[in-house]
Amino acid sequence: MRITELLTKDTIKLNLQSTSKNTVISELVEVLNQADKLVDKNAYEQAVLNREQQSTTGIGDGIAIPHAKTNAVKSPAIVFGRSNEGIDYEALDGQPSFLFFMIAASEGANNTHLEALSKLSSILMKKEVREQLLVVSTAEEVLAIIDKHDEQEDEGIVTGTSNHKILAVTACPTGIAHTYMAADSLKEKAKEMNVSLKVETNGSGGAKNVLTDAEIEEATAIIVAADKKVEMERFKGKHVIIVPVAEGIRKPQELIERALKQDGSIYKGNGEGKKESNDGSEKTGFYKHLMNGVSNMLPFVVGGGILIALSFLFGIHSSDPNHESYNAFAAALNTIGGGNAFGLMIPVLAGFIALSIADRPGLAPGMVGGFLAAQGGAGFLGGLIAGFLAGYIVVLLKKALSGLPASLEGIKPVLLYPVLSIFSVGMIMHFVINKPVSALNVQISELLGSLGTGNLVLLGLLLGGMMAIDMGGPINKAAFTFGIAMIDAGNFAPHAAVMAGGMVPPLGIALATTFFKGKFTKREREAGVTCYIMGASFITEGAIPFAASDPARVIPSVVAGSAVAGALAMFFGNGLRAPHGGAFVIPLVEGNPLLYLVAILIGAIVTAIMLGILKKPVSE
Repeated sequence: MRITELLTKDTIKLNLQSTSKNTVISELVEVLNQADKLVDKNAYEQAVLNREQQSTTGIGDGIAIPHAKTNAVKSPAIVFGRSNEGIDYEALDGQPSFLFFMIAASEGANNTHLEALSKLSSILMKKEVREQLLVVSTAEEVLAIIDKHDEQEDEGIVTGTSNHKILAVTACPTGIAHTYMAADSLKEKAKEMNVSLKVETNGSGGAKNVLTDAEIEEATAIIVAADKKVEMERFKGKHVIIVPVAEGIRKPQELIERALKQDGSIYKGNGEGKKESNDGSEKTGFYKHLMNGVSNMLPFVVGGGILIALSFLFGIHSSDPNHESYNAFAAALNTIGGGNAFGLMIPVLAGFIALSIADRPGLAPGMVGGFLAAQGGAGFLGGLIAGFLAGYIVVLLKKALSGLPASLEGIKPVLLYPVLSIFSVGMIMHFVINKPVSALNVQISELLGSLGTGNLVLLGLLLGGMMAIDMGGPINKAAFTFGIAMIDAGNFAPHAAVMAGGMVPPLGIALATTFFKGKFTKREREAGVTCYIMGASFITEGAIPFAASDPARVIPSVVAGSAVAGALAMFFGNGLRAPHGGAFVIPLVEGNPLLYLVAILIGAIVTAIMLGILKKPVSE
């Protein structure tokens, strides 16, 4: 799509009368409204003002690009206005703004529209274009200048003769203007400096020119010019310079020079784990999709579970209005935690699994399928099925509808995908999935309820050990997910074993570094202090550095201790409604909280003693 299909004669005003930032925004909005581009003039203007509160769109060099993406826009459009006297628009360089391009993007804008809008931002980075626009006298001249420079999008790569290779990521909240202006500013400066550069843009149409693992490995440094969250874990161990997106526009040379000098902190990661290998193509994978669902579900489970557990401090029946122990506050805790936060658990799980598989079109059918699973008794397992079912149905719909005319592209995400996918997922869940899965859930609950003490201890041994084998990896998450599923099914004993097993590895290592100091280096002993906190907080990953440096001794030690803790938690008859929280939720444990604490301590001591025996003395 050409930019001049969005910027037309009736959206150009060469004699703006405004003298302030707010009045020029109102004047430009009125031009769009007169051109019949808006559904709700006031709502669109408010959306533009809200965007300005995040950061000014006065980018300097006499240009301002106010913009918003909202359903108040009838059809995507661009309005150009020029002030001959200049307006104080709070620009980044402190200078008046003369050229104004207001971008109006609708919520259903397709990628073709968004790419055209982003190309405009790139064109405005050219000095000759700005100079010409300052002196034109007719709307036709404006259109001719823009059309002349409306070129195909490049691959975001600049090749230089320097041995250094710099990577960059740009992103702004709306992903329309600043994202691409920062990218072009960096590319233009890299050409001048003869430096090899590749820029990934995280715009409204999705990430473009995605950086590959091989490119990241070879990079001298990475520049992240962003005002919103971007995927950072892939940069672990690399020199990363993190700045607002505006600095990518205004200070490209300074950023590139800093990158060449590796003048940026080495990114240490955030503990969330690295994404699957990124070679620039779309990635799939059961574990990735499942973890996307579980991680987004977790806040609902943790918050709801702890509120439910707190309500039981007033009595096991304190939320029942017909019981003598009824307490209004306890009933409110139970309603908020159980009826609402927990009620959203399975829809959120399914929705974000589907989102991971099929992007945004997967969210709605996934959540509807998850809600059907929750209401139909299919529970956690039904939610998992609903999420994957919805995701892959949307993938199939995308392929099936790919041959439709380009004129229908805009209605796919707002009409075709939601209607067809929700119908398909709903029918399959209602008539095929819910009843058999609900029956299976009942059988699993009855089986767990019928297990004798010996079998429960074996189950606790298995779950506790699984939490320590890979300390945050797939096996750990499988045990944790099973524990949450059992909480949803009303059986709280398995998750007590899961949490006990997950707390032991860092706690056991912390004890070992304290009582067997000769077996650890000074740095390891210092890290051991942190493990006390991580273990108490149920962050099993705190043990990973020790396991990585000496896996043959550390992994068997932590698995043994965790297995003992899980088995003892089951043996003592503990149950846990709160799926997270570590030491902070021990008072909420069902059964005897003191015995639960004893189970954890015994497991940690087993790990510490084994490490003391197995590890060899070290010399500083």
